[in-house]
Amino acid sequence: MELDTYRLLGRSGLRVSPLSLGTMTFGTDWGWGADKDEARRIFDAYVDRGGNFIDTASQYTGGTAERLLGEFARARRERLVLATKYSMNRRPDDPNSGGNHRKSLVASVEESLRRLDTDFIDLLYVHVWDGTTPVEEVLRGLDDLVRAGKVLYLGISDTPAWQISRMQTISDLRGWAPLIALQVEYSLIERTTERDLIPMARELGLGVVPWSPLASGVLTGKYTRADLAHDGGTDNPEGTRRNVAAANGSLTERGLDIADVVRDVAAEMERTPSQVALAWTLLNPAVTAPIVGARTLGQLDDNLGALDVHFTDGHLADLDKASTIDLGFPHEFLARPMPRRVIFGDTRIENHA
Repeated sequence: MELDTYRLLGRSGLRVSPLSLGTMTFGTDWGWGADKDEARRIFDAYVDRGGNFIDTASQYTGGTAERLLGEFARARRERLVLATKYSMNRRPDDPNSGGNHRKSLVASVEESLRRLDTDFIDLLYVHVWDGTTPVEEVLRGLDDLVRAGKVLYLGISDTPAWQISRMQTISDLRGWAPLIALQVEYSLIERTTERDLIPMARELGLGVVPWSPLASGVLTGKYTRADLAHDGGTDNPEGTRRNVAAANGSLTERGLDIADVVRDVAAEMERTPSQVALAWTLLNPAVTAPIVGARTLGQLDDNLGALDVHFTDGHLADLDKASTIDLGFPHEFLARPMPRRVIFGDTRIENHA
């Protein structure tokens, strides 16, 4: 697999690369990103190898990420799929400058268009569910932007599965623009999205775009038990990457245990831990393109090597044993012999779905 071996994104004809370039590292505003020159080198290397799927958000590095991306993409805009998000608060003292409602949506998109220096956004995500805005308001606002030509496709991120399935159903029934992408945290450390979010996405036509497939860097092997003596992280992305990893729940004893297994498997395969962790997410048939967020050109080159990783059954078993989760009710219940006997009796059914 190569970056120019494209995949369809969800229930659409949009072609995207199998790894998406994340730009939360573009800019040093938060204290740990890439400066403009290094960000440019990362962007050029990704695009020159055929990559076309680039992810950003309205307030990544305080808006610097979108500004840099707009500058870098200007000469090659038409061949790129630019994805951004709205919902993040843009002014802490303004009650309507964040959230999912129409006023926040329109203002955020207009700002993103200016920073990205473009007439349209290829893919717009609801960044995070605010729990206060009616779904009809969100969906109709998004559809209006599609009809106006300012947005081409829609996605959603960090929202409960039941809410997304409800939204997709409403869109289908009313003839509004559907959701085609689901961005969620997914990695060997965070697999709870396998319970409902990922199966829902596969059933309803949303391509899964995992964020933090390296668990905030924990799966690269960069942290040790000594790093557990942190201050608990912060409530914002500024500071250090270690604090971000801790605040995100990745830098834990369990997380480091899983990282140890990834390191051992990588050593046996003569690969890097990052390549193994990224390649594992690509094995899930619902996953379209994990997001890689490199701070250096060297990190990007290493991450792209994940496209050429081939696992043995033994290595997959080791990774699964270290990271597996309980799917909970009703999934565990429905898989037990007694319920299946009651439902199917002696009937044997082949299900290739």
